[in-house]
Amino acid sequence: MSRIVISKWSLLSMVMACAVAQVGCVAEMVDESDPAGALGDEEWSDDGPPPGEEAADADEEELVETSSAALAPAFQLPFPCNQVWAGQTRSNHSPVNSIDFNRADDLGDPVVAAAAGTVTRVANEGSTSYGRWVEIDHGGGYRTRYAHLQTQTVSVGQQVAMGRKIGTVGSTGGSTGPHLHYEVRLNGTAIKPVFNGATALFYGTKNYTSKNSCSSGGSSSITGTVSTSGINLTVRAAASTSSAAVGSLANGTKVTITCQKQGTSVTGTYGTSSLWNYIGTGYVADAYVYTGSNSQILPTCN
Repeated sequence: MSRIVISKWSLLSMVMACAVAQVGCVAEMVDESDPAGALGDEEWSDDGPPPGEEAADADEEELVETSSAALAPAFQLPFPCNQVWAGQTRSNHSPVNSIDFNRADDLGDPVVAAAAGTVTRVANEGSTSYGRWVEIDHGGGYRTRYAHLQTQTVSVGQQVAMGRKIGTVGSTGGSTGPHLHYEVRLNGTAIKPVFNGATALFYGTKNYTSKNSCSSGGSSSITGTVSTSGINLTVRAAASTSSAAVGSLANGTKVTITCQKQGTSVTGTYGTSSLWNYIGTGYVADAYVYTGSNSQILPTCN
């Protein structure tokens, strides 16, 4: 019953057709800085919550009446710092106060916690409804839901910091294209999401830039494991192979990564990447560190 971002699939079909025909053909490039513009005016749709999980919707006035602003978490976009995503709200969404996020080639992109909390659901509805989804309890009656995930990387009862990776964008459940279905609920009632202090656009599609854990001094971190052919991995003062060596790590060493940044391209155990991880004493090339993702999933280092 769903269709999502037809324009993206049309673009993919065009590229495939060019390849098969083996003729000169130029496809229009997608502007990654303007996903809403690239996706056009197509209205998206997907299945709503599973039976028994439906929610009423509240407007802003009802939210003010039923909650103290002091209890509301400082929600951020559920994606790593500085990523730009198209978010769509529409009057036929279920619940109507939820929002769908999409951008080009987003299958497998990391999804992160919009605020700190405790994981309360890690469920799989199969080929219907949410598909694979995660729910986080943020206290004060606030919960967030992340649906249609390709993978889930947290477990029930786990404490997560804002910006902690909880899964990846997928197309599971009642979805025909990769995207993230996101909800905020207050005491079981779906409310309009707020990102970085601003309420999402209702109704329509617009670009949102994530400010999730953009400060390297934040509490977000992940654990990585050094994986080499047996030689030590050099820790450097900056994200460059020409930077001074400030230490070394043996194969198998576990490291705590607090932020990441782009630097010199390195070919290692996990392919070629220009991403570098800051581990407190210096930087190590992400191509030699297993974190569960090849993309940036932490704030950008200053």
